[in-house]
Amino acid sequence: MSNISSDVIRGYNDTMILYLLWEQPSYGYEISKQIKSLSEEKYIIKETTLYSAFTRMEKNGYVESFSSDENGGKRRTYYRITDAGRQYYKEKCSEWHLTKDVIENFIRDDI
Repeated sequence: MSNISSDVIRGYNDTMILYLLWEQPSYGYEISKQIKSLSEEKYIIKETTLYSAFTRMEKNGYVESFSSDENGGKRRTYYRITDAGRQYYKEKCSEWHLTKDVIENFIRDDI
């Protein structure tokens, strides 16, 4: 099986990111590693895609960013999900179930 096309999955980048932020704040590199791992390396999010998603979601009030000093004094930007982000995530999950139900009607299992 090949990797998933970024065109196919684009609308669900936010869903994946918010899923990973649901329990605790995280930062870009860690989130990209988790997406790669949880997708069994079938999807690798590009850094530009990830940070444009953070920017868009922060503008929309779904996440908030904050800085934290790491050991050794390096500053890292973390993101946390907001209440609006939790609601948006739930909406995206409902949308996914509906999308999956519709598309399943057009998938051949005999090829």
